[in-house]
Amino acid sequence: MDDEEASADGDRALVSTRTMEIAVALILLALGATVVFDSYRLGSKWGSDGPQSGYFPFYIGLLICIASGVTLAQAVLSKPAGGKTFVSWERFKLVLTVLVPGLLYVFSVKFIGLYIASAIYIAVFMVWLGKYPLWKGVAVGLVINVVFFLMFEVWFKVPLFKGELNPLGFLGY
Repeated sequence: MDDEEASADGDRALVSTRTMEIAVALILLALGATVVFDSYRLGSKWGSDGPQSGYFPFYIGLLICIASGVTLAQAVLSKPAGGKTFVSWERFKLVLTVLVPGLLYVFSVKFIGLYIASAIYIAVFMVWLGKYPLWKGVAVGLVINVVFFLMFEVWFKVPLFKGELNPLGFLGY
């Protein structure tokens, strides 16, 4: 990546569109090849009683491989000098401000459960990104999850995951 690939506002490019096209084409090519291989293993021919179980997935995988191969060839053969910026550092940082807390939320659900993790997640996002006062973030996070708790656990009798630590165990749920 050159400094020429910097965006109009002076932000340096993190990755070019050409690089992402190559990466996605390779990933889809690997996925298609996996489908083709496994479908062939299951049986991808036309049997005496009709198509074998891997017949249709084999051809779908083959189409994915062909399309990915064409995309890969186009991306590799294109001129890198005219590459457009796929994402800049500044935009990628904005993505990470949502992605990292989202990942933390997903991993915290395993330990503290859906209700507690969701309340914390809502409150943190309201305070951090929404710039709401702390008391509003906490109040909204709690109210929403109390309503969900009542709706699923009490009214519908559908228990949702409460985590390995089960912080709601004292309620008898």
